[in-house]
Amino acid sequence: MKRDFADFWNLMWEVGLLACAAFALLNAYAPPQDLPWKPLDLNQPVGRATAAKVADFDLSPTAAPEEVQGATEACMQVLREAGVEVERAADRDDGGFCVVRGAVRITGGAVTPLAPADVVMQCPLAVRYVIWDRQVLQPAARDILGSAPARVENYGTYSCRRIYGSQDVSERPSEHARANALDVAGVTLADGRTVTVLDDWRGEGRAGPAGSRFLHALRDGACGLFATVLTPDYNAAHENHLHLDAGDRGVCR
Repeated sequence: MKRDFADFWNLMWEVGLLACAAFALLNAYAPPQDLPWKPLDLNQPVGRATAAKVADFDLSPTAAPEEVQGATEACMQVLREAGVEVERAADRDDGGFCVVRGAVRITGGAVTPLAPADVVMQCPLAVRYVIWDRQVLQPAARDILGSAPARVENYGTYSCRRIYGSQDVSERPSEHARANALDVAGVTLADGRTVTVLDDWRGEGRAGPAGSRFLHALRDGACGLFATVLTPDYNAAHENHLHLDAGDRGVCR
């Protein structure tokens, strides 16, 4: 009996050593964007753990003020370390479900500007935008259209309403009611061309088939970062923009 007990603990010891060795190898050689315990780096490609790392900054609707402040400051620090200029914006409460907490504004730095520029959003949405810009938008613009993006044309983030502007109280609130969604209308390139969702999604606009491939690449890349990505393929309400939000629905179309 004693020998069996000793053999068991020897086996557990060996298993523990193997597990430690495996963890050390994983920690040393696996891509950091795939490892949930590695810090979020906005310059890394989108990996298996990227979305979960960004989600660590998401705020519960019932979060205490000090929790909101702490999470938002940590989120802004990640942006600043990545060379993005960002400032705290005023939170707002327009009553009911129209509450914005942890609001920030991107003001410059190493990121493709938004146009209009005075866009307020929740900080985790800003982080997702920067990753999408660096890892999806910029490479797609260069590879497909041969020019860098100069600005992202948008319809804003905040709107105190239910989905599709419905007046039906049974409809859920839009993520725009929390400044947790960005509507992208198109992209203006450094060479002066503009590719819009309305004109170019189906390849029938001035940008031609390349414009369509570009916009679809933006959609496909966004689906790994944002919870919900809606396009003209979803419904007519999104005929002229890509809806990118950080809610909890999990739709990509």
